[in-house]
Amino acid sequence: MRIRAIIIDDELRARTYLRGILEDQFKEVEIIGEADGVEAGYQLIESQSPDLIFLDVQMQDGTGFDLLTKIDRSLYNVIFVSAYDKFAITAIKFSAVDYLLKSVETSDLKDALNKITQTSSSDDVQKKLDLLLSNINKVDKIALPSLNGIEFVKLEDIIRCESDNNYTVFYLRSKEKIVVSKTLKEYEDMLESKGFFRTHKSHIVNLAYLKKYIKGEGGIVVMEDGSEVAVSRRRKEEFMEVLSNFI
Repeated sequence: MRIRAIIIDDELRARTYLRGILEDQFKEVEIIGEADGVEAGYQLIESQSPDLIFLDVQMQDGTGFDLLTKIDRSLYNVIFVSAYDKFAITAIKFSAVDYLLKSVETSDLKDALNKITQTSSSDDVQKKLDLLLSNINKVDKIALPSLNGIEFVKLEDIIRCESDNNYTVFYLRSKEKIVVSKTLKEYEDMLESKGFFRTHKSHIVNLAYLKKYIKGEGGIVVMEDGSEVAVSRRRKEEFMEVLSNFI
């Protein structure tokens, strides 16, 4: 599968570096143009209609997010390429949009391109990018790639998450369960700053839905949906500290 791609980044060195990796190791990707900012990038997209956009976050005349508001987001796959920007990366992760950190590692680029070549409907692509733009203002929703497509879920609707080998099961307030083909660890890093806590190697809970804590070696938390979740011994002290601040 041939992929027609463009690179939009205000740093010439970054564009040259990424182009070099792509031309040397990813022959299926054809770089059909480069741009150094939001307005130039928009003009390039309009004239070339690429399959894939490698997009920087911070540029001289705006951000990659500004550019997304100007284009038809159902038409293009996007991979962000950025220096570390904690807030931007958080929003991108919650939206399940692919990103690469500068300087780009070949293995990470390969993984991102593999995801692009997997079947993904234009509707899913647009919804992920729309969610990203929403999450830029306030991260309150997460994109969950399930067996049936992509589920877009409000964080406040998640009661808990449970590990199932290399999968994670999300339990929602509506009683619905969503099975996601990512590990619990990947969601721990994202959710713990949003009012969630990993009580056990197999469980993450939404602290807003705690109903009762039962003392024990580690203890057990009872959630508002009636589920009981173990607290491991090694996490008990930290959990009690978080709980004391949360109450």
